[in-house]
Amino acid sequence: MAGRMIEFEANGSTAPGYLATPDGAAAADAPGVVVLHAWWGLTEPFRQACDRLAEAGFVALAPDLYRGRSTAQIEEADALSSALNQQAERVSSDLRGAVRFLLKQTAAPGAEGRDKLAAVGFSLGGAYALDLSVTLPEQIAAVVTFYAAWPEPDFRRARAAYLCHFAEHDPYESAELATAMEQALRAAGRPVTVYTYAGTTHWFVEANRPDAYDAAATALAWERTIAFLNAELRRA
Repeated sequence: MAGRMIEFEANGSTAPGYLATPDGAAAADAPGVVVLHAWWGLTEPFRQACDRLAEAGFVALAPDLYRGRSTAQIEEADALSSALNQQAERVSSDLRGAVRFLLKQTAAPGAEGRDKLAAVGFSLGGAYALDLSVTLPEQIAAVVTFYAAWPEPDFRRARAAYLCHFAEHDPYESAELATAMEQALRAAGRPVTVYTYAGTTHWFVEANRPDAYDAAATALAWERTIAFLNAELRRA
């Protein structure tokens, strides 16, 4: 497995991202996954998420939505994410470019389901993953979110299956909001599986957040994620 920073085409320009691919023969049969980072930026946990997916036989690309900036401080992360909200057109271009890049890398003409991708998002990135499933329903077949609840998209437009991981004690995503999103997905007829991890809080899968990281919950969440992605993307 090899991971590296790359540039991919995005609306006539280029955008940066971290790409991880499986080793050897596994790469020839590897579905694609867009990985969307939390408000910290493209920090080590999200590059490691790409590496973990590549080890499981997926091609994973994490676009760097902050274009090289990152932080470990909540106040600065809040400011960076707020600034990103003012760049909706550029972000949309980056996300669509990432999808196009992965489709070129992984599409297998004539193989059912192999022209589809997954989106895996963390917190802020989870909202972008949910939105991608609505704006690009023909391309996104599966969505995995980690501590992200956003019931606002019109999920009737989506064609994806959903796997949602939540923390039990989360000051950023309330249980009520998570329930509202699950209900919105079910009302739209979308298959959705929701897990809440006892004793955890926001950022529980990010090893560089010692105040929140939970190794056991992380291992279980990733086991469930890989099984879900295999089921949804390896249908041919």
